[in-house]
Amino acid sequence: MRALVLVDLQYDFMPGGALAVAHGDEVVAVAQRLIPQFETVVATQDWHPRDHKSFAANNPGANVGEVRELNALPQVMWPAHCVQGTHGAELHENLDGITQVFQKGTNAEIDSYSGFFDNGHKKATGLDGWLREQGVTELTVMGLATDYCVKYTVLDALHLGFDVTLVTEGCRAVDLAPGDGERAIAEMAAAGAQIV
Repeated sequence: MRALVLVDLQYDFMPGGALAVAHGDEVVAVAQRLIPQFETVVATQDWHPRDHKSFAANNPGANVGEVRELNALPQVMWPAHCVQGTHGAELHENLDGITQVFQKGTNAEIDSYSGFFDNGHKKATGLDGWLREQGVTELTVMGLATDYCVKYTVLDALHLGFDVTLVTEGCRAVDLAPGDGERAIAEMAAAGAQIV
């Protein structure tokens, strides 16, 4: 059985949002086309507490885009985004047909790019177990952003034994460094994802 995974299609990652991804809103139409083709549609949702340590504002002297260390892991300092209960954290309103939502990034001490685990792989979100309960073995993945949350969701899914197809038309990259998005796609392909 297959499922569609929509990664972080939230207002803060779209134009006008706190961590806007260029043309991020364009992927909503791709999701709308794909959703009717799947019985099971999962959405991941960044859901940060206000005091999240990945926010530059919560680290004295930190600049947005700078890489620091957080709990012995490299951590990009992000603008405050997808704060629990804010409009920016909401999934885009034009996404009908989502079966289940999995929230991530809820622990202020560690970030969570992947829809499956936090960045240290210490705590699971429950997505893996839920998919297995539904009998899902194949995932089609799209969303925001290619070089962070999409990439780590895909890599974890492959590591967990799922067959993964990445829909590039439904992804956009942050591109902190030019070409990050293309490099992420190459990395996912090298790990075994089918790129369409």
